[in-house]
Amino acid sequence: MDWLRKLPGYQQRAPAGLEWRLLKALPRSLAAGTFGPLLAALLMHGWQALQASPDTVLALNAQLRQLQLFDYAMWGLVFTVWSLALTVTCGCVIVWMMKGPAYVADGYEVSHSDHPLP
Repeated sequence: MDWLRKLPGYQQRAPAGLEWRLLKALPRSLAAGTFGPLLAALLMHGWQALQASPDTVLALNAQLRQLQLFDYAMWGLVFTVWSLALTVTCGCVIVWMMKGPAYVADGYEVSHSDHPLP
């Protein structure tokens, strides 16, 4: 089965546009969106370790809760960036395929094409 069978006689392509600029910028933005929050989380862990002077157990628990909440926020930011990158990549690929040559779909026999059903 040939999924992308080109339409005969139609080979014109549209010029590349925003989709290629987005695809080229995607690796840098994905790296920045991944390592930026992870670096911020590591810096927060280091800062909390320097600030740690637990007078009471309650103060230590509050600090650990804040640190864990910050970690969850950073992981949420990383996963949001990844899902955004996947969505943008899918959109760019779709636009790239739509700007390419025309493709023909497989024809399906319709039982009532000559004589419509009442």
